[in-house]
Amino acid sequence: MEKEYIQITSGRGPVECCRVVVLIMNKIVEQAKCLNYALEIVEHEDGPNDGCMFSATLAIEGENISSLKGEWEGSVLWVAQKNPFRPWHRRKNWFVGVHFFKPLQSDKVNERDISYETLRSSGPGGQNVNKVETAVRAIHVPSGTTVLASDERSQTQNKKLARERLIMKLSAIEEEKQLQQTHDVWMNHNTLERGNPVKKFKGDL
Repeated sequence: MEKEYIQITSGRGPVECCRVVVLIMNKIVEQAKCLNYALEIVEHEDGPNDGCMFSATLAIEGENISSLKGEWEGSVLWVAQKNPFRPWHRRKNWFVGVHFFKPLQSDKVNERDISYETLRSSGPGGQNVNKVETAVRAIHVPSGTTVLASDERSQTQNKKLARERLIMKLSAIEEEKQLQQTHDVWMNHNTLERGNPVKKFKGDL
């Protein structure tokens, strides 16, 4: 059973690109379900408008993920038929980046850089959960990146889960930086709009 992460990013593009992040994410989720992959949204950054995201990170698990990777990896083009954000805008082509990656190896994250805080869980689990500080927040001190785990009843289990999520988030941030650099290269060479997309869609934003 393979497990990877999928990063979908607007490359800090305008609101239309942020909308396309959500549209492409929905298409990947739909296809993953049809192919019986286990998939969940593990991280996202909301965009400037409702229904928009600057980026989203999905965790995917299943067999032969490489086939899906080969289909989606790269830049994806959405040709807008209607633009509710800027109807007068003449541009129709909006690109987002899709990238598959594995999380950073645990030994590449210094344990001394991680701080843990315990707090009471507000989720289900009965009175015991509310009385005992079972939830754990993991903080990557150098970057200030934080995650919270409160899924389990045990503080020890939540600490382990928080560490895993923190490593995943740090990996996603690193991938975002790399994709941003790629986006900058596209823009510098004025090839973003007429680039070489791996997929092309037409539809309303």
